[in-house]
Order: sequence, then structure tokens, then C-alpha cells
Amino acid sequence: MEFAFTEEQEMIRDTAAAFLAEVSGSEAVRAAMATEQGYDTQLWQRICGEMYWQAIHIPEEYGGMGLGYVELVAMLEQMGRYLLCSPFFATVCLGANALLVAGNDDQKAQYLGQLCEGTLTATLAFNGGSSRWDADAITATWRREGDGFVLDGDYRYVIDGHTANTLVVAAREAGSSGEAGVSLFLLPADTAGVSRQWLPTMDQARKQASISLAGVSVGADALLGAAGEGWPLLEKVIDLATVALAAEQVGGAQQVLDLAVAYTSERVQFGRTIASFQAIKHKAADMMMKVEVARSAAYYAACVAQEALAGGEPAAELPEAASVAKSYCSDSYFANAGDALQLFGGVGFTWEYDVHLYFKRAKSSEHMLGNGAIHRERLAAMLLDS
Repeated sequence: MEFAFTEEQEMIRDTAAAFLAEVSGSEAVRAAMATEQGYDTQLWQRICGEMYWQAIHIPEEYGGMGLGYVELVAMLEQMGRYLLCSPFFATVCLGANALLVAGNDDQKAQYLGQLCEGTLTATLAFNGGSSRWDADAITATWRREGDGFVLDGDYRYVIDGHTANTLVVAAREAGSSGEAGVSLFLLPADTAGVSRQWLPTMDQARKQASISLAGVSVGADALLGAAGEGWPLLEKVIDLATVALAAEQVGGAQQVLDLAVAYTSERVQFGRTIASFQAIKHKAADMMMKVEVARSAAYYAACVAQEALAGGEPAAELPEAASVAKSYCSDSYFANAGDALQLFGGVGFTWEYDVHLYFKRAKSSEHMLGNGAIHRERLAAMLLDS
């Protein structure tokens, strides 16, 4: 593995930062937050048409750029830094990864091609409302009917689930439990029997929805992978998304540090800027340390994820690397967001300042796909099994 950016990777990161600074400023984020859709359609088309970001790690044979997960993570860090409101995470880090991991050649050619064209948005639904994010969170069921399947059940916490035009859903065979009997299905969001409801959340910059399936009939071509053997595939998709989310958290943790340093460098107390006080310097130094360690964990996990997608030997390390990254990045982002609020003082949680938006994102992303405690518990279980 190479632990330094290439010139091309630095260019991708810098280009992403420059573009997002232009299009995802405070005014744009607040405007998107105020809508139920949660993003600007024209901006999303610019991202797809001009930047081609949605295709960055899609293989060239399906119309993508054929780059790796490190390049994807480099962009996601900047998206977290600027709180980009778009269906990117749901479509690329959930939907596209599910197709890359579990789809057959025909499914990949059809759906990844549409994704690269910018005509497809997607998301993944598997959690029935549990605070955990393992196989036991899957409560929806499937049963065979002729050559196809019938799906029933409910999902919560579905990122952009109310706007995505394609759904990847996980369900378990009736009567199964744990990791047994899980299957993945790909279906259009307007399939008969599918109902979707936007859920207002604390983090208004990332929309969530609930999805219900009531006797939804799908053909055999909707199945991703083998029936009843979908949990290992889904677990890999979740781990890949966890690494992506950790990268976003690194960007957010860096931004709240930058906001706090800028504010304390301007605010004057007792005839000097408060940034010159030793206690403030110590706090900022602690925040910087958290960011740097989190960034190291996220990019190591990105290297492992890249090998995992390519089918390389380190693929077995993915669950461990993902949990290490998510546990530390979750804790660091929320800690930095809380410290930034303290450094801003009473104005930090007022609507006029952006730091409270990051505080809310830090808390919501901490729990999305499992908080630090859950991932440390998972790591402990891995150690016991090894």
C-alpha cells in the first residue's frame, strides 16, 4: 500500500475542495436544508455532468473512471468539510457499492451505466429500526412465488430514501434469524407496493426516509447474489460505506477546527484575541491531534477498501479497518464539534453561525452505521474469534 498521495490524487482533492467551496457554501447548504428533497437538482447534474464524481471508482467497462477508493475518500473528506447536500453518498457509497459487490455482469452493465450517465440515484435499505447495524437489524422478509419473490417489511434511517429512483433492499427468508437467509434485491422505487415517507431529522443537511414494502413482487432478475446468502455481501457493502462515512467525518472535524481557530483569532477579550490565550491554544492543539489521527485511520481504511473491491488479499482486513476508522472518526468529530461550540461561546448554537450545523451532522453521522461503542464491541469480538 502507498501511504502518500500521488500528484493525481492531490489534484482530485484540491479540485473537489475548490469546487465545493464555490457551490456548497453556507447559503447553498441552508437553502437545500429547507427543502424536502434535500439537494439542488441542478447542482447534482453539474456534479454528474461536469465533475463526473459519481463515476470515480466505477470500472471503465461500465462507463466509469476506473479510479480507486482512495480517490473516492479524498473527495468525501471535502464533501464532509463543506456539508455537501446531494444524493452522492446514498447513490455512490451505498447503491453503487452494492452493485459492485453483489451484482452480476448484466446488472452492473445496466445500472452502473445509468449511474455514470447521471440518470440514476440509488440507496440501500436494510435496517428495520434497530440501534444496531448488524444482521439482526434486518426485519423485512422475502418468500418465493413462482420464479420470483415477494417482499414485505419496513425500513428506517434510509438515506435519501424518499428521492432515490432505485432501491437496494435487504430482506430475510421468513423464519430465519441472524446472518442466515438474508438476500439483496434491486428494484425501482416506483414498484407497486413500495411506499416511502420523508422523516424530519436533527441533521437537516442529510435527509432520511422510511420505506415500507407490502407484498412487493419482483422477478428473479432483481436478486443480487444467491438467495439466502446475501449477508456476507451486505456486510462488505456496509463496511465500504462505513469507510466512506468516516472520511466525511474527518472533513467535518477539520472544518470545525478551522472555524474555531478563525473565530478565536478575531474575538478580542481583555485587549487581545482569545486565540492568544494558552487554554485556547491547548484546546485547538487537542482538536488538531484528533483530526490527524482520524485522517490516518480513514485513509488506511480506504487503502484496505480499495484492495477489497479489487479482490486483493487484504480484503479480510476490511471489517477491522472500517470499525477502527468509524469508531475513532465518530468520537473525534463529535468531540471537535463540541469543543468548537465551547470556543464560540453562546453564539455557537445560534442560527447565524454554521458551527451548529456541523455539531448536528457530527451526532447524526456518529450513530449512522454504528457509533464508536458498537464498533469497538465489534473489534473486541473479532479479537476473541482470532
